[in-house]
Amino acid sequence: MEIWINPACSKCRSALSLLDAEKADYTVRRYLEDVPSEDEIRAVLERLNLEPWDITRTQEAAAKELGLKDWPRDADARGRWITALAEHPQLIQRPIITADDGTALVARTEEAVREALAHSKS
Repeated sequence: MEIWINPACSKCRSALSLLDAEKADYTVRRYLEDVPSEDEIRAVLERLNLEPWDITRTQEAAAKELGLKDWPRDADARGRWITALAEHPQLIQRPIITADDGTALVARTEEAVREALAHSKS
């Protein structure tokens, strides 16, 4: 499994602590440094079964500068949202865990981290 984190984020640190406590086998991706491509974002969205606006941190300064709150949230605007996430990775909600079974979760709670662990056990 892989976890996308921002080391400065308390939710990310909590998720990592739980993964460590459970002796999980995982890879860390510091997505602000190792920025996901648009294709990677599309793949994660498919695994999450979410739309790009569902994983966008709309309170970030970059979101306000881009005027994201006024962007349409429909199929025609989907590509524009994905491009914004790739160009401004700080807008991506965190942490995101991609589980071994092909699913993914936004793991902001202990329950979500435990669900990702359940999806990664063989």
